[in-house]
Amino acid sequence: MNIIFKTLTVNALLLGTSLLLSAQSKQPNIVFLLSDDQSTYSVGCYGNSDVQTPQMDRLGAEGLIFDKHYVSTAICMASRATIFTGMYEYKTGTNFYHGNMQAEVWEKSYPVLLRGAGYLTAFAGKFGFEVEGKGLCAEDFDFWGGSPGQTHYETALNETMAKYAADYPHSTLSYGAFGQDVIKESVKLGKPFCLSISFKAPHKPATPDPRFDAIYAGKSFTKPDNFGREFSDHLAPQSKLDRQWARFSEWDYDSDYGGVMQIYHQQVYAIDVALGMIREELERQGVADNTVIIYTSDNGFLCGSHGYGSKVLPLEESSRVPLMIYDPRSTALPRQRRTRQLTCNIDFAPTILSLAGLPIPDNMDGQSLLPILENPDQGGHEQITLVNTWGSASLSVVTPRYKYNYWWQGGDGMEPFEEFFDLEKDPSEKVNLAKNPEYAQVFKKMQKAYADRVAMWQSDAVPYNDYERYGVLYDPELSLSAKDAASQKPKKQRRKK
Repeated sequence: MNIIFKTLTVNALLLGTSLLLSAQSKQPNIVFLLSDDQSTYSVGCYGNSDVQTPQMDRLGAEGLIFDKHYVSTAICMASRATIFTGMYEYKTGTNFYHGNMQAEVWEKSYPVLLRGAGYLTAFAGKFGFEVEGKGLCAEDFDFWGGSPGQTHYETALNETMAKYAADYPHSTLSYGAFGQDVIKESVKLGKPFCLSISFKAPHKPATPDPRFDAIYAGKSFTKPDNFGREFSDHLAPQSKLDRQWARFSEWDYDSDYGGVMQIYHQQVYAIDVALGMIREELERQGVADNTVIIYTSDNGFLCGSHGYGSKVLPLEESSRVPLMIYDPRSTALPRQRRTRQLTCNIDFAPTILSLAGLPIPDNMDGQSLLPILENPDQGGHEQITLVNTWGSASLSVVTPRYKYNYWWQGGDGMEPFEEFFDLEKDPSEKVNLAKNPEYAQVFKKMQKAYADRVAMWQSDAVPYNDYERYGVLYDPELSLSAKDAASQKPKKQRRKK
């Protein structure tokens, strides 16, 4: 068997059996697939005719495509912690330069709760963080193919996946093979499963699988309508202090856009193939009709929009990501639907627990997406928070139509800076409306909504890993001197990216 299978104790089997005797036929299998650094414009069903993503497009056509789905923090470590726990970063206490997750936080994650209810749980790929005293938490999964750090594109270098290296030397398809093995073994055991796979692709360093070199050979790609630095003058000067600004040229978006995007989209294409491998195995094993598939990304990617590269910033290209959910049991017809309800990665843990028929813990900030699957015009959030504690800090509030970003001064004598966008009229964020008198009334409402979010931070932030300090930095009512004093407090830097 090409996976690590941890033998369940007799007691655990008995407990799981007793919990599932009456409900097993109703509990679906769950497949959660997470790419790394994937933008919406890398997927055909999001409107890009330059790319080939047949499996992702099929998943969207058969299920539901989410057009306003955001990640609460657009960087991998914090985003993954949020996905597992259903909580904002300031409650998980987990991000680069801050620290690892505490064990008591992890104990309320969806894999732990599902396994306690009798599900077989599986994970492969980039785990993204560590838990204090537990490391990568391999012992909390029945099937384990996870790896530390950023993992490797060379399958043989990922110790838990090395058995797949002969057939799949590039890691992307190895995760498809892992998924196939989990499905087969779970069906043999007769228990519902939750398969979570976190692909490394299309994360840098750009290393595509050479078996797909022909897919985009000679292909040119259309630049987004906000490409280049001529679309950045209205944005916060703080956002130009960090690596996102430098990487527009360092990563050749300015000089070789076509070549860079050819490699990027080739990496996404391999994920698409792996998705097809998993769906084929679900069909072969006869469980496709009772398996819910969720596909998304940990954050988006700024491939030259506004003259930036990488992610982190609260701009649409880095904070809004693809999400397609297919529940074959859904009674909502017709298919090929879309929703513009506002959703966030805090919603995944509650959704997965709801699928399994489990209660949603009170500590979770998200909500189940199942009502939206049945009625795409109802549900979702009235507002969500976007968090940036990486480099020049910002905090944002997003509603179905508007986005408000607050940047504290960030050093170099900068004053706090406000960004305000009407996403309905300006989805590419080309105009900052913060000083537009025509929007004065709604702007004040967004400022009030932002103040409420800061109050939530000040009330709920964990008392460790440097998160309380940001309740000062983000507060627009506090003086610059108070913020300067807070910014000079020593910070414990546990991990770097």
